[in-house]
Amino acid sequence: MFRVIIIGDGSERIRDLSLGLAEKGFLCSIACAEDERLKDVGTLSADLVVVAVDGAAPGSEMWDLPQRLKAKTRLPVVTLLSDDGLDVLDSATDVDDFVVEPWNASEVVARVRRILQRKPGEVNEDLICCGEVAIDTAKCEVAFKGRLVGLTFKEYELLKFLVTNKGKVFSREALLNKVWGYDYFGGDRTVDVHIRRLRSKLDESDCIETVRNIGYRFRDDT
Repeated sequence: MFRVIIIGDGSERIRDLSLGLAEKGFLCSIACAEDERLKDVGTLSADLVVVAVDGAAPGSEMWDLPQRLKAKTRLPVVTLLSDDGLDVLDSATDVDDFVVEPWNASEVVARVRRILQRKPGEVNEDLICCGEVAIDTAKCEVAFKGRLVGLTFKEYELLKFLVTNKGKVFSREALLNKVWGYDYFGGDRTVDVHIRRLRSKLDESDCIETVRNIGYRFRDDT
């Protein structure tokens, strides 16, 4: 699961961009220029960095940040520029891509995805995205709205089964057989307990739906 750090002012449009990335299955966090993590950029744990330099004066710390990132980490960098910033941007500016204001989240997401998919050895076949839920089956990680969610093994297996069969309704007995196995002798209330815990960890999202008198399903319209 790819990790993206957005360095910006924390404005609403930066938060919207973070949400847009999260909806596409990225783990996304926001940092400001004064963030402790940026004092030593060589220690950043990310796959790509987005730097919003629009509004920053040429020669300022924000303009210098992409160069520092490339020099110390070689991480891919996407910059968000104003029209005035195009006059400063030249062949010596070491960035992987840029988007000019007024930029929108969809365009930035597309450019980020394009860069990360070019990385050698990186594939997205192990990533399952459904609504605000992203499951990395290679790492057994689950993210909701761009943040990692700590699940037990059975919670993870139950969620993965429901997501990969979204829209289909399963009885408690069927879920016990599919997730716990035919040799499990516990009661079907075990499923209810795990569903309740999953909903809690997913911020009480309604993506897991109760189908009255039958069982549960993961909604296919999320």
